[in-house]
Amino acid sequence: MILYEYPFNERIRTYLRLEQLFQRLFSLIARTDELDHHFALVTLFEIMGVSARTELKADVLKDLERQRQIMRNFRGNPDIAANLLEKLVDQLSACIDNLNNAPNKLGRTLEENEWLKSVRSRTSIPGGTCNFDLPAYYAWQHYSGEQRRSDLYGWVETLLPLSNAIKALLGLLRDSGSPQKIVALGGQLQQNLPQGRTFQLLRLSVNPALGAIPEISANRLVASIRFVTQSVHDRVQPHTSDIAFELTLCS
Repeated sequence: MILYEYPFNERIRTYLRLEQLFQRLFSLIARTDELDHHFALVTLFEIMGVSARTELKADVLKDLERQRQIMRNFRGNPDIAANLLEKLVDQLSACIDNLNNAPNKLGRTLEENEWLKSVRSRTSIPGGTCNFDLPAYYAWQHYSGEQRRSDLYGWVETLLPLSNAIKALLGLLRDSGSPQKIVALGGQLQQNLPQGRTFQLLRLSVNPALGAIPEISANRLVASIRFVTQSVHDRVQPHTSDIAFELTLCS
């Protein structure tokens, strides 16, 4: 199954982008090839760009506090495992403390690093990191893989509170929904959303063997899904067959 996710607001859209970037970053750092570490740095710069928004830290802290209060309200519920609940509350509390101790502008220490600043300024230029442009960066690429990895982990450490917070929030959000099996007749579906709940994320799983790609649009009242087909050689075509898939609404 291929899982697609559609955010209902800009805040969740930012969280999903950061999650993807952090996953890519850690995957690249774990390797030792100099090309992998080059793209790890490029990814780090992308994270810095996304996290530069001044209100991001406040948004994440607000969401963490809201989730912690929700978890605390479950205390004493006989249907909830108390030890697992307290573990979750402790995890959220640790995320809040670590993020509170981070600079107001996330990634500020990285922006003040002159070496990183010089590399970042050239990565937006095609071929801008050639050895004649950045000899110091070229020399760094010839360090051992372990040394480069150590440097990368040192830079990423300042952003770990954000990474852990995003991971915790999206995990709780995804766990809040229950999947439903649905069929899109003729490849299309328009579904009214239950009132009284504010949904933040739509998740859709579909069998790749069907060759159906979902185009999703949604607001607080209705979700519309249109399945299409497209390959790297063809234009977008509507998928006219009935498509069975799994839909999860998360709040």
